[in-house]
Amino acid sequence: MANQETAYGLRPIGLVGSATNSTGVTKYEIASDNTNAIFQYSIVVPLAAGVIGQAGATDGGTTQALGVLVGIEYVDSTTKKTTFLNYWPGSNSVSVDTNFPVKALVADNPMQTFQVASDATLTNRATALAAVFSNASLGTSARTGSTDTGRSNSALGVSTIATTATLPLKIMGIVDDDANDDFAAAGIPLIVRINAHYNSPNARFDSQTTATTTGI
Repeated sequence: MANQETAYGLRPIGLVGSATNSTGVTKYEIASDNTNAIFQYSIVVPLAAGVIGQAGATDGGTTQALGVLVGIEYVDSTTKKTTFLNYWPGSNSVSVDTNFPVKALVADNPMQTFQVASDATLTNRATALAAVFSNASLGTSARTGSTDTGRSNSALGVSTIATTATLPLKIMGIVDDDANDDFAAAGIPLIVRINAHYNSPNARFDSQTTATTTGI
């Protein structure tokens, strides 16, 4: 039987080790004129202007990730009320009062673990288990999502699983989920963490120490 969920981005589920998981987020800003949609549970990166943007490549890319977007808030220019959404639709789709910042809520703990669906079959549980501690990219949908749900369309790219250190995700385990346990189909839930996290200087792809302008 096919799995019930096959793509939803990187859903925060816990922390590495025994640290208390408060599911806390940090507030950053999105440029009010950013026309790119940034979907819930998609990778976001720091930009040189002091704001965040979407992942710089369709597979998540090699830019140091700040975390994943959980939601946003902004002041509507018509109602003058604070509006909460689970994703940023892009400046062309909302009426923002630019006297106030667009705030982004980001799960940015470098020890955060996430649940992500596989984008293809993993054959069987033994094969999936053999992928644990390997690295991977997202499939070719890291920057896309649903405007109906606000959720990311991204899933882990099974074909990218390898030991390559520059891949953005580290596979840490398999989620036990009776509704999504068909290893012959896409949608097996895996536990991952972000490899090159901006808040973790010892886990970077290179020696970069400043924000990047390549994330948009």
